[in-house]
Amino acid sequence: MSLYKKLFQQTAIYGIATVVPRMFSFIITPLHTTPGVMDPVKYAQVSINFSWLVFLNVLLAYGMETSFFRFYNTENKKDVVSTSTISLFWSSLAFLGIALVFRNNLADVLKIDREYISYIIWVLVLDALTIAPFSKLRADGRPIFYAVVKVGSVVFYLLLNFFFLVWLRDLANAYPDSIWASIYIRDFQVGYVFLAGVISSLSALVMLAPHYLRLSWHFNFPLWKKMMRYSLPVMLAGIAFAINETFDRPLLGYLNVPESQIGIYSACYKLAVFMTLFTTAFRLGIEPFFFSQAGKENARETYAVITKYFVILGSVILLGVIVFADLLKVLIIRDPAYWDGMKVVPLIILANFCLGIYNNLSVWYKLSDKTKMGAYISAIGAVVTLAFNFALIPVWGYTGSAIATVAAYSTMMLVSYFVGAKYYPIPYDLKRIGLYLGLSVLLSAISFYVPVLRHTYAFGIIAFLGFIWLIYRNEKNTLLKFIKK
Repeated sequence: MSLYKKLFQQTAIYGIATVVPRMFSFIITPLHTTPGVMDPVKYAQVSINFSWLVFLNVLLAYGMETSFFRFYNTENKKDVVSTSTISLFWSSLAFLGIALVFRNNLADVLKIDREYISYIIWVLVLDALTIAPFSKLRADGRPIFYAVVKVGSVVFYLLLNFFFLVWLRDLANAYPDSIWASIYIRDFQVGYVFLAGVISSLSALVMLAPHYLRLSWHFNFPLWKKMMRYSLPVMLAGIAFAINETFDRPLLGYLNVPESQIGIYSACYKLAVFMTLFTTAFRLGIEPFFFSQAGKENARETYAVITKYFVILGSVILLGVIVFADLLKVLIIRDPAYWDGMKVVPLIILANFCLGIYNNLSVWYKLSDKTKMGAYISAIGAVVTLAFNFALIPVWGYTGSAIATVAAYSTMMLVSYFVGAKYYPIPYDLKRIGLYLGLSVLLSAISFYVPVLRHTYAFGIIAFLGFIWLIYRNEKNTLLKFIKK
């Protein structure tokens, strides 16, 4: 029992360390979209640069974190720690040197303003240098310190954003002859965002510095070759994931969509945070349970029930967020200049819901030792993302990107279901799942895209309450048993 208790505690703490930083979108997005802080053009530059950060982070990590855990319990632990750390250390320094020398060329290729590229390079390198120390903390069972560093660096980043974007500006204006005025740079909001990223990433590395001081610095080359053979396919899967997740923003720029439109799209994309938080928290909490049930006789029936209730909860969130999207936008997107992009919000929320369902369905390849299928499915999603973006952006602009995201994640969801039915059949209640998912999408579309219904809220509220009543009527016995327990 103590083993499961420890597993639950560590999962909860790691979950907090993962979910809490995402929750800061509730604060950082309103700050960035407050009138006078950043206009849509500057917000577009921030979003595009962050998209490249996600993509390049995958390359600099090259799957070594996953490889670390794969070999940590099967090889000499000290060798795994030192070899992975040394590999990441020197590859990061090599990237730093090359990238700084050719930073102007890199900026031109990525279409990033040259005055910001150095900050982005430093963020990438500092984050890469924390991969091995964070992995060691997890391997040593130190989730509290792990969470303190993760959450602490995000809180520091948030405070630095407030300092650079609001407080420093106000201090410079109030005291024009002070030191604050001398260090304040006008119209440098994008640079300040990434300067805050450099400082917060550096703070995390400083807290993890003892890892490097205690390291034996012994490099096991045969082990490194085995780790690289394992990690490179993981990197390819990560690249596919990065394409599906964020690559639409740079593509919009490459296909000549105005930066103001990209900024509007990126800000409205943030309203999917409610669905993202739900799916992330659910995945972190349920994955250990999936594996703990694998050897039991009724495991597949259990997986089917869990997936059904994931769809039920997700459908309620989908409908609720879309019905009240115009109220939520006032809280999260403060500048009305961004609200023109609200038309894509239902599509983005639906896309993230499909991704969450896919993560639940992916249990089949994780339990049947066919993990390469996850990489193949992600690659299929990446192909769909790129194809739809190139086809639709020239016609519909950022709305085409939103449609491409729905197409990619729904394709991954369907492929995972049909392939999983062959290798690891699970008796999903497709009738109920289809009912709840289809009805929530239909009611959401009607309440949002019919103007007279959207602005009165009457239909949306009735639809939302009616949908909850339908769920209660159909699932009453199970829900009452759950509440009673």
